[in-house]
Amino acid sequence: METITNIPAYTLTPEQEKKEILRHYRSLLRSLKTKLKKGDKELVRTAFEMAADAHKTMRRKSGEPYILHPLAVAQICVEEIGLGVRSTICALLHDTVEDTDITLEDVAREFGNEIARIIDGLTKISTVVDANSTQQAENFKKILLTLTDDPRVILIKLADRLHNMRTLDSMKREKQLKISSETVYVYAPLAHRLGLYNIKTEMEDLSMKYLEPDTYKEIARKLAETKRERSRYINEFIKPIKEKLDRAGFSSYDVHGRPKSIHSISNKIKKKGVSFEEVYDLFAIRIIIDSPPEKEKEDCWKAYSIVTDMYTPSPERLRDWLSNPKSNGYEALHTTVMGPQGKWVEVQIRTKRMNEIAEKGLAAHWKYKEGTGDEDRFDKWFHNIREALNTQDSSSIDFLQDFKSSFLAEEIYVYTPKGDVKMLPVGATALDFAFSVHSDVGSRCIGAKVNHKLVPIAHKLRSGDQIEIITSSKQKPSEDWLNFVVTAKARNKIKDALKEEKRKVADEGKYVLQRKLEQLGASYDVQNVDTLTVFYKQPSHLELFFKIATKGIDLKELKELHLVGDKFELPKPVKPVMEPKPEYDPNKPSHKDSELIIFGESSDRIVYTLANCCKPIPGDDVFGFVSTGKGLIIHRTSCPNASRLLANFGHRVVKTKWAKNKEISFLTGVKIIGVDDVGVVSKITNLISGEMRLNISAITIEAKEGVFQGNIKIFVHDKDELDDLVSRLYKLTGIQKVERYDTEQ
Repeated sequence: METITNIPAYTLTPEQEKKEILRHYRSLLRSLKTKLKKGDKELVRTAFEMAADAHKTMRRKSGEPYILHPLAVAQICVEEIGLGVRSTICALLHDTVEDTDITLEDVAREFGNEIARIIDGLTKISTVVDANSTQQAENFKKILLTLTDDPRVILIKLADRLHNMRTLDSMKREKQLKISSETVYVYAPLAHRLGLYNIKTEMEDLSMKYLEPDTYKEIARKLAETKRERSRYINEFIKPIKEKLDRAGFSSYDVHGRPKSIHSISNKIKKKGVSFEEVYDLFAIRIIIDSPPEKEKEDCWKAYSIVTDMYTPSPERLRDWLSNPKSNGYEALHTTVMGPQGKWVEVQIRTKRMNEIAEKGLAAHWKYKEGTGDEDRFDKWFHNIREALNTQDSSSIDFLQDFKSSFLAEEIYVYTPKGDVKMLPVGATALDFAFSVHSDVGSRCIGAKVNHKLVPIAHKLRSGDQIEIITSSKQKPSEDWLNFVVTAKARNKIKDALKEEKRKVADEGKYVLQRKLEQLGASYDVQNVDTLTVFYKQPSHLELFFKIATKGIDLKELKELHLVGDKFELPKPVKPVMEPKPEYDPNKPSHKDSELIIFGESSDRIVYTLANCCKPIPGDDVFGFVSTGKGLIIHRTSCPNASRLLANFGHRVVKTKWAKNKEISFLTGVKIIGVDDVGVVSKITNLISGEMRLNISAITIEAKEGVFQGNIKIFVHDKDELDDLVSRLYKLTGIQKVERYDTEQ
């Protein structure tokens, strides 16, 4: 994508701005050149002029003309996703209906119903539909509803989000946090699921740049420092492979190395507990073969054989997506081999066609599928989403959680007793499989045989398992089933069955209440049932009847109610004592420009608590989350729960900042790993207590086979003091690694 000029837009004269806009427009037309049919150029020009005119008085936060945003989104759609003319028109107009005077009718009149429908799907919901949801969750749900009609909606939406991430620098800090969290929580997994790996990777890296700026800068710096050394190694690794490919008769191919993303390197460091230097696969080698369709598999395996003849493969690390492509169309062979100097190297082998699908995802997938007419795995995935959307009646946030676990997770392949393949998300259980076969099979499931062995219904499945479901006519769904199923279909069917069961029990309660009212001389009608629902503090008639049937409500209390004729009257309420107004209202959006100063002193008037999940200390990059009942909770922006809170409850987030404070200490933990040596403990304690005068709350040191690991809980005033301690510990002889960890209280 062509980037916006380095000169900030607001320093340009109106004449220069016009030239800048035209430069971007011409660049877009050049990208579209091969896709333009007769009359298309005029349509694109009309859309561009319509958008430019509608947005002419608007500017982005950076000061540049707003029209540069739709132009950039259109360019991403064409160049990076591979979409065509219609999508370009939609991208150019994607914000007009929401932000300007242009209506959907205007768009339909000018470009037809299809384009108007896509733009309707792209128009964000500007009001929150229910109090429990956030605008983002609602907006996302609407996008998905349109996705099932026309997937271009989601592709343009991803392009829009990517450009917003690329230009996030000019936004306020709290906006950066919220947008980055939504991106990493929903949009990056969605891009991944649609096969847009490059976009997914860039979204994750950009999100990390704002959510964990220190870690991001550190890894980026180290990658830059090791670039020359990596290039030398890649060339040494590739050279003999190329020679062998030439000898084997491969005439057209490309072999190159590419660095892993900062986000994936950071994940490896966290998951494996290793340092940057110990992450073995900082890059992957890609072999792309130009192969005719009928020889694709054969050529890929031939190339695999050449690589593994030269370098020893790790048997656990072979991924064969040639025989079983992913549902987003991804096909490739991945293997990890032992390269020169004892380094593990990941090698990806695919053909030119497979590479285009890996780069452009969905759009390329359909281009190659045209004319075949058979329903593939991707169509099935869409069908499942459509089914889940049609049965959804829960809040948007529940829906968002279900969607993530059901549809954005990597999938596994399992087999029916007859050998048919079924696709399920990672983490799916035997019960999920039963519901995927049929709702009745799921509802009556009492167990399963996995690879001919008997397992319980909560058994987690693995790729390649063959499953046979065991049912019983006496079985029925129970509440605890919801704790272990992961697919939206299973969850919805279980909820429906539980509601139905509740309704049957509630009918008994209804009958009990009717008899009781007859005894008291009260009539059984809607007015009286409404009064009783309020009196017993129940949310609905159904809940009232259910509680009566299950003895959760005592009907003797009816004597407290007055009967006027055959109607009940509620007792007069006692005037409540006025409670002091809470400092925070969780449902009130925080003021956009508010900056809350968090003091750590006892005289402080602001009541807050430090989150247990991430244990922030002064100097950490933090945000405040207004929770119901607990007031303000302070979380680190790198907290494991941060992306979920910021993405789902953005309206409850307040900007926070530590005040300078040297009076109060905060508990934090430091993990130290090193070579076991005489006096190592006294060296560490002398430094902490003697030199730095810090209080140690607890210390445990275990030595095993010449290596020691120490966990120390200490009180520090702020992050600067902690950083100083870490750098001093590193200077002690024999210390290999020092890192902060979150202590349990």
